Amino acid sequence: MTLEAAPVRSLKRAIVGRPMASGEIEETLLPKTLALPIFASDPLSSVAYATESALVVLVAASAAAAYLVFPISIAIAVLLAIVIASYRQTVQADDTSGGAYIVAKDNLGTFPSLLGAAALLTDYVLTVAVSIAAGIFAVTSLAPSLESHKVLLSLGCLGVIVLVNLRGVRESGLAFALPTYAFVASMFALVGVGLVKTVLGEAPHAVVPHPVATGAGGVSLFVLLRAFSSGSTALTGVEAIANGVNAFRRPHGRNAATTLAILGVIAIVLFLGVSFIAVHEHARPSQTASVVSQIARATFPAGSAAGFLYYAVQVTTLLILVLAANTSFQGFPRLAALLARDNFAPRQFTNLGDRLVFSNGMLVLATLAGLLIWIYGANVNSLIHLYVIGVFTAFTLSQAGMVRYWKRVREPGWRYRALINGVGATATGIVAAIVIVTKFAAGAWLVTVAIPVLVLVCYGIRRHYRGIARRLRAGADAVVAAPPPRNSTLLLVESIDEATADALWFTEQTGNGFRAIHVPARGTDPGIKPRWFRFTDERSHLELLDASLGITEAVLEQVWRLPRGESSFVTVVIPELFQRPSLLEVFKHPRALLLKLRLLAEPGVVVADVPALVGADAAPRERAVVRVLVSGVNASSMRAVNYARTLGIKDTRAVNFAFSSEEAEEMRREWAAYGTRIPLELDDAPYRDIGTPLRAYLRDLTDDGRTKVVLVMPELVVRGLSRALHNQKALYLKRLLLFEPHVILASVPYQLLR
Repeated sequence: MTLEAAPVRSLKRAIVGRPMASGEIEETLLPKTLALPIFASDPLSSVAYATESALVVLVAASAAAAYLVFPISIAIAVLLAIVIASYRQTVQADDTSGGAYIVAKDNLGTFPSLLGAAALLTDYVLTVAVSIAAGIFAVTSLAPSLESHKVLLSLGCLGVIVLVNLRGVRESGLAFALPTYAFVASMFALVGVGLVKTVLGEAPHAVVPHPVATGAGGVSLFVLLRAFSSGSTALTGVEAIANGVNAFRRPHGRNAATTLAILGVIAIVLFLGVSFIAVHEHARPSQTASVVSQIARATFPAGSAAGFLYYAVQVTTLLILVLAANTSFQGFPRLAALLARDNFAPRQFTNLGDRLVFSNGMLVLATLAGLLIWIYGANVNSLIHLYVIGVFTAFTLSQAGMVRYWKRVREPGWRYRALINGVGATATGIVAAIVIVTKFAAGAWLVTVAIPVLVLVCYGIRRHYRGIARRLRAGADAVVAAPPPRNSTLLLVESIDEATADALWFTEQTGNGFRAIHVPARGTDPGIKPRWFRFTDERSHLELLDASLGITEAVLEQVWRLPRGESSFVTVVIPELFQRPSLLEVFKHPRALLLKLRLLAEPGVVVADVPALVGADAAPRERAVVRVLVSGVNASSMRAVNYARTLGIKDTRAVNFAFSSEEAEEMRREWAAYGTRIPLELDDAPYRDIGTPLRAYLRDLTDDGRTKVVLVMPELVVRGLSRALHNQKALYLKRLLLFEPHVILASVPYQLLR
């Protein structure tokens, strides 16, 4: 481990916590009491702004139209009940998670499933941006002096949510449970007291500071539809439970369905209650105070015994609005992982982090949401127009898929179930069309363009992965059937030092012979040839190359002179002497770094990196062993095996680190089926990171004081933007093992430069 790596790892442990083994996944499953605040904070938080969103549209058309918000809210509540009922059937029928994507894929086909997935992914990003911006608006309502800092405050809240979620699902539930339940309790108090006062004829009149401009025209059908679509933000987040079913305790489906029912009851009661009180207390949209703030101040006036509840409502509203983003931090990573599993998204999304969460998906979500917050200045009114389209598109596809599912399985009562889902699909489809039409010019066009573009990107990613997989499968047969491999070695000598001594020892162990080459540079010792002659005891001649070409071109010219092919390798051995074990030292040797990068693109070239530290243990080793790091039976791994055989070292084996016993057994079967010519060792990587077990394995070999390990590593080389679709495991291992004592890393590139 480098000197810099220790504090970085300690900081990571402090932030994220101890790593969890794959076998501990059951311990992370959630009871309903924790699942509710984790997955339902988004739909619950919409109570704070859904009524206001509809009111903004109504009063902009006519000041007298505000009373229509309650009948519109009833229609939205009916729609919410239909969607809840539909999704309860979905999670009970399929408890594998995935929601709209899985249901549409299994019942409607690939394109509808990708359309649903793209719609949900965009909605998750917007949910984070809108929720946090709305929460900060609640803060600036209390403290207007913070208005100019709302972007910075929003990004700060986003950072806190990311850190909590990176610690794991259970930890985020524990952190978010109290604020969520406190919000529900304070809102029930607000609705309950407000209803009692209204029924008794004592409804107070809300104070509306800085009201938004009102219209003097009539209320058309188009206005009503716009108000309905704006208020439909009350339904956002409902699908998150369907996307995270397997995060619930067993039985997954039944517990998820129960949680959905609880969510539906709470959300409908609070939403209708807020709308009813807002009408009777004459609350109106304001530039500086939210509708919930107005009715809370009117219901719990200052100086009264219940006056403190106003602050309770405001604080818990702030917390729930900010924490509503947490729903997306559960849904987005899981959906992205499902897409990646099916080759429609970068495979890095399937990686489970130290705490058994899809941390890559969380970081991507946070980045995209942060960009939206920054671009739109954390303005809720600007962001809200982009909202809802994605979620209603996904609702429609999911419920349509369930109709097909019931018609296919024809279980008892299937007609009744299909009817529920059919009504849900029809209702949400109509709403999706209304939202697109009514909000297109207000900014919704951006989402309607982004969704099909994202679908095309998914198809492109799958095409890339399929092409790579075909080439690697076919190439494996070619490598296995190739004639016996052979190897030519070039030893690059820049100075006479400990690293060069190790490199010379390595080349002599292979028994293939080698050519020592030197590219003179400014400041080079002019007497290096006689020094080399004495250093090698007259065993090898040192060739001086054309200095005018520079080190990279001079070495390449020698490589081009040698035969290379499927079974012909050229090894370029590059010794590097470092003053201390720091990654900064690497950049002090730019000639070697640039040369290694350039050689990766040369077919048939293997780069053997031989690092050494000044003053480190220089005692000669007595024997060399070769270990080939393989991830599967494919062309890249088999080519590395072929190369290892050319080294002529007796103790040569392949090694694989499996994340599970099932993965290990599959690897064992594939290896035996291909009849490879070196034995395979299987080791465990229960924490899904091969770095730590690999170093432990290597140290077991080198701790005897006699052994030096040549680690042969396959490296897939791709070009351009497609690099982002592949994990950087080779680069990670190179960094990790750069200063590992008595380990020589030989990188065997497999070029896919197309």
